[in-house]
Amino acid sequence: MQEFFIVVFIIVATVALYLVMAKVYVRFSYPILIPVLTTTIFVILLLLAFHVSYDEYMIGGKWINSLLGPAVVALAYPLYKQREMLVKYSVPIIGGVFVGLFAGMISGLVFAEVFGVDRSLILSIIPKSITTPVAIQIATGLGGVPSMTVVFVMIAGFSGVILGPLLLKWIRIKSSLGKGIALGSASHALGTSKAFEYGELTVSMSSVSMTLSAVLGSVFGPIVVWLFQV
Repeated sequence: MQEFFIVVFIIVATVALYLVMAKVYVRFSYPILIPVLTTTIFVILLLLAFHVSYDEYMIGGKWINSLLGPAVVALAYPLYKQREMLVKYSVPIIGGVFVGLFAGMISGLVFAEVFGVDRSLILSIIPKSITTPVAIQIATGLGGVPSMTVVFVMIAGFSGVILGPLLLKWIRIKSSLGKGIALGSASHALGTSKAFEYGELTVSMSSVSMTLSAVLGSVFGPIVVWLFQV
């Protein structure tokens, strides 16, 4: 019975905190205040303040985490509604994803080399712009450290969501197609959540880009490692 109340409390507290952060974001609309980021930071601070371990939090947190799968599947609905657009713009979508995928992999590799990062970490950084479950598998196959890959994926996601809109505005990308491809291929699920602010078409493009990046990344990750002789 005690565990039941712990589960309920953690779920309610996390959801309530997210709703509060969402209202703050709607009120001020600064990229740094995106609810996913601010909620994560506050949850971490609360766990540290009350000396609650990650395992204890996940007693209830795992139920929230289990909703990730259905949430991703739900993205199929806007894809279905925009199916004609997807067929019409299939070439720029695939081309954009290819460019975004290679830019994400090679940029991480170059920065790691410049700063003299250990080889295992370099291999962990390469799939940073791919959605977490797939990135972990790619990193494991390459010989990287999966736990570090999760960190790099989160960094790529948050930095893309925070800086992405500024970069899109700076280089004057105004089309829903371009915004969706950029957010989905650079910032995976977090980028797709940001795409909701730009409309249904942008969400569809971002979802497609995220999925294609995951599929193509599984194939081209080892090729990038071989080409650059990591």
